[in-house]
Amino acid sequence: MVLGGYGNFGARICRALAADPSITLLVAGRDERRASAFAGELNHAHGAGASAAVVDCQSPDFSQALREHRVELLIHTAGPFQGQDYAVARACAEAGAHYIDLADGRRFVCDFASAMLGPFVAANRVAITGASTVPALSSAVVEFLTRGWQRVDSIDICIAPAQTAPRGVATLEAVLSYCGVPIPVWRGGRWQDRAGWADLQRVQFARLRPRLGAVCDIPDLELFPAHYRVQDRVEFRAALEVGLSQCAFAVLAWLRQRGVLKNPASLARLLNAGAKVFDPLGSALGGMVVRVVGVNADGVLVKRAWHIAADNDHGPEIPCMAAILLARRLAAGERMESGARACVGLHKLEDFTPEFAKWGMVTDVVEEG
Repeated sequence: MVLGGYGNFGARICRALAADPSITLLVAGRDERRASAFAGELNHAHGAGASAAVVDCQSPDFSQALREHRVELLIHTAGPFQGQDYAVARACAEAGAHYIDLADGRRFVCDFASAMLGPFVAANRVAITGASTVPALSSAVVEFLTRGWQRVDSIDICIAPAQTAPRGVATLEAVLSYCGVPIPVWRGGRWQDRAGWADLQRVQFARLRPRLGAVCDIPDLELFPAHYRVQDRVEFRAALEVGLSQCAFAVLAWLRQRGVLKNPASLARLLNAGAKVFDPLGSALGGMVVRVVGVNADGVLVKRAWHIAADNDHGPEIPCMAAILLARRLAAGERMESGARACVGLHKLEDFTPEFAKWGMVTDVVEEG
């Protein structure tokens, strides 16, 4: 079952899994018309046996609904996850189903294992949070770049979405929830606060023009310093293609810091609609870069970067890839340790290669000095 299966990310996951003969697909959500129409579209395109499931994940009877539909795996795409509780995951444990989500909310992901380990161990099922660009893909990249290293000094990540790529209100609500809010960031070997969507810096990419990137709040900022024993810095930025848009977010952050704007997330629907005005100034090309600095196996200080460029508005496929790969592994019968965990180190970068190729995405590894 893909919860939010006809949404921006859920639909992409459904399309990827619909043709898999080992998966019986349920397109789930509260809108029966949309769920049924999309299931019909999948069946027409793939000859699949997809069907619609009308469910309310906030209902106290949700776990019973999962049992009635005989769900073995639920993929939760119905964000935003910032401020969301673990009711959906708990219902999965009660129903004896595996659980995967695309969460990028820092508290949701970082607190997930401690909150949900017990129920999923008891159910002998797997629960994985953050099966998305961060921290699933980002951790796979870091481990690829730093393989065999003695020490990791810094990790810098920047996502650069294409201006014309499909946007969602939920995604905007998520990023605006911490606009102007102090974010704990590992800098100089200690925790320091930086305001969300502020502190603009110029970021270089292999196949994209340089962009201004602003500090954003993601699970990696908290998970990576300890997991990779990072000595100096872990930083994440988002770099919008149109500079005016990036500066507008910085202004919203400034207004919130000064108490003028209490809740920027309330503007998500308006901003999502208004963003189309800037589309002629942008393109369909987006990407991501992960930069690492550290000491390799030979004791030499190394700086490396991994870049990906996604054209033709295919960038939103990337956040879906980790969940798709995990679903296929479970459907193929792979045994995973029961319990709950963040999606850090569960994929190798090579696992994503066929997915990148499918969408014509280009990657580069650059030795930077």
